[in-house]
Formats: sequence, C-alpha cells, structure tokens
Amino acid sequence: MQTKGPHTKGSLSNQSTEKALAIIEYLASCSGAVRLNELSRNLSINASTTLRFLTTLQNCGYVYQDPSTSKYVLSYKICRLANQFSENVDLRNITHPYLIHLTDIFQESACVSVERDMEMVYVDVMSGPGKALLGMQRVGNTSPMHSTGNGKLLLLNYTDEQIDQLIAKRGLPRFTDNTLTDKASLLRRLEEIRRNGFATDEEENEVGLRCVAYPIYDYTDKIIAGISITGPSIRITEKLLAERGHHLKEAAEEISRRLGHQEN
Repeated sequence: MQTKGPHTKGSLSNQSTEKALAIIEYLASCSGAVRLNELSRNLSINASTTLRFLTTLQNCGYVYQDPSTSKYVLSYKICRLANQFSENVDLRNITHPYLIHLTDIFQESACVSVERDMEMVYVDVMSGPGKALLGMQRVGNTSPMHSTGNGKLLLLNYTDEQIDQLIAKRGLPRFTDNTLTDKASLLRRLEEIRRNGFATDEEENEVGLRCVAYPIYDYTDKIIAGISITGPSIRITEKLLAERGHHLKEAAEEISRRLGHQEN
C-alpha cells in the first residue's frame, strides 16, 4: 500500500524511454565496454533497435564507442548530471511534503535529521496539528546519536572502530534511566535495528517522549538520514504503530526511491 500524498505514480509508460534507460543502466553496471550483441542479448532488445538507441545516446554525448573495438561505454556526461543534481538538491524540498502528511496521520511531531560530525542535525521538522515542537526539535539543532531513533539508524553505517571513535569524542552520556551508556548495549541495539528495519527511542533522550524512526537511503544504498515520529509515550503506543506505522515506513521508502535507492 502506497502512502497517499505528494507522490502519485502514473500508470502510463513509454517503452522507447524504458529501453533507452535500460541500456544506460546496463552500461553503468558493466566494468568495461560492451559489444552491441551483448547489449541486445542481455536486454532482450533486437540488435537494430539497440543500435538505434545507442546511436541516439552517442549523438547526445551519453555513450562513447571505441573505434578500435566497436564496443560501447557510458561517457562521463552521466556523472556530470549526477553531480549537478547532488549540488542542487535540497533534502528538505523532498521530505517536507511527507512530514506534512505524517503529522496529519499521526497528529504528532515528525522530523528528518542527518549526521554531521558524529551528531544528528535536524534539517526538517513539523509539529503535530495544534501542538508545539518537542524538546530540541528545531531545524539546525543537534542531538546525540546513541539516544535518538534517527541517530541509531545512522550508526548502522559505522564500523566497530568508528563506534570507538564516537565514544572517545562524544561519549555515551546518560540522559534518562533508559539511555544506552555502554558499547555492548549499543551494539546489541544496533543489531536489533538491523533485523527490524527501524529504530526507536524509548524515553532514552528525554523522559516521557517516544520516537519511531525509519532509514532514508540514497542511490549508493547508504543510510543518509532518518525520518521519525515523536510524541508522548502515552500516545505513541504499540496499537497506534500497528494501525498507522506503515505510513512512516512507506514515506521513508518513497523518499529513498526519489534519491535513487533501489530495493533489493
């Protein structure tokens, strides 16, 4: 079930466009240049049609043909486009409509945060309808990694050595009786998060507040942010999550797809 919001997927498609994109994606997956017959065979597109698409892509500067081998390879124009997009994209422009949708569904605060220098930085925040923002949840404010839902998601990117560096630099300070303050407990929780696919903050950062967070991936399959719902523990119940939690998961998945992530 897809989240109903700012992201309706159309039912119409163009087969020619799909074939051209399939050729680009296939060439991108290859470690070297490939022959026409390999492309045709592996993509199940007849040779004359494949050649026509390759010629068009070559004329537009996206494909190069080695004159000595007649093999095809992507040009660096694709990289230039990707770099231009990365420089111009603002994560908040993508996430904000989803936060509006989620605050309407949950009637609680929603946020997106990213890692900067072993801390989490809020880049997008929405309060629940008629409710004030909670705690430190303001755009630009920081929060710890070990005691927040989004923070623990970003710690999944860390190696064991990097966890040690985090502890040396930031420590694992206690904020409540539930805060994880030793490496062994933190590692056990991270393994649990890997299995479950989401993270929680069970009053670990602030007494009385509970948070549920899902990861946002980019095109490299790396977790680059977390999106979460936060509210009083008496309202963020298991019953609420069972009824509406899929909306948060779907929002994270759709944002990830917009960033180029492809689910395995």
